[in-house]
Amino acid sequence: MYVGTLSFDLLLGDVRSLKEKRSVVRPIVAELQRKYAVSVAEVDHQDLHRRAVIGLAVVAGDTEHLTDVLDRCERLVAGRPEVELLSVRRRLHGEHDD
Repeated sequence: MYVGTLSFDLLLGDVRSLKEKRSVVRPIVAELQRKYAVSVAEVDHQDLHRRAVIGLAVVAGDTEHLTDVLDRCERLVAGRPEVELLSVRRRLHGEHDD
């Protein structure tokens, strides 16, 4: 069993309130869940209206499939015109990790 995680640090476009922020972040979270069956949530900067950190996790039986899903998720978020992807943090955890 292998677990992969991604953390996206996002700068949101012309967002002036937390309500507008939700209207940008929720569709991204929902699309990632729907398309790739990953666990995903906004995990940081909930009180800032122009910043968001979205975290996701995937469990797979082999690293090839895991890497493919993580790559697809990263491309989806990077391709969203309403956000600027500031950084991505990727971690892979295998059965033999301590």
